[in-house]
Amino acid sequence: MTPNASQFSLRPVTPADNAQMGEVIRQVSAEYGLTPERGFAVGDASVDAMYETYAIPGAAYWVVEHEGRIVGGGGVAPLAGGDGSVAELQKMYFLPVCRGQGLGYKIVLMAQEFAKDHGFKQCYLETTAALKEAIALYERLGFKLLTEPMGDTGHQVCEVRMIKALD
Repeated sequence: MTPNASQFSLRPVTPADNAQMGEVIRQVSAEYGLTPERGFAVGDASVDAMYETYAIPGAAYWVVEHEGRIVGGGGVAPLAGGDGSVAELQKMYFLPVCRGQGLGYKIVLMAQEFAKDHGFKQCYLETTAALKEAIALYERLGFKLLTEPMGDTGHQVCEVRMIKALD
């Protein structure tokens, strides 16, 4: 039986979530062929330290929980190498069990509101063409394609770059 949206909860990441969220990121990355050798985020040291990574000013990370297990998550942080006015949507990963439930949509909205409340003027993201569902979500939420990368994310392999004004 497919779970429904009411069977999932969204909450801020805790230190106890690090291992499970790291595993979610590895599983989803493997599913889409996003390997660390090719330069995708799955190779970042932060994958196993999500709580610590987002425990900085201007950053937040939320996890999706289902039946006591972490099944997804996403966050926002200041754009590395930016001018301080741009937040970056980061590490949006969801296992199949929670896809199509509107949870990614909710996290993006929460991230945008958080960024706006923390003085950011724009929200930027990088992804790859393999993640068609994610790109469609971002477009529905008003993100526009960019031709050039912003900041210093370390993910040059992510060829899809998008931005949205936070007004």
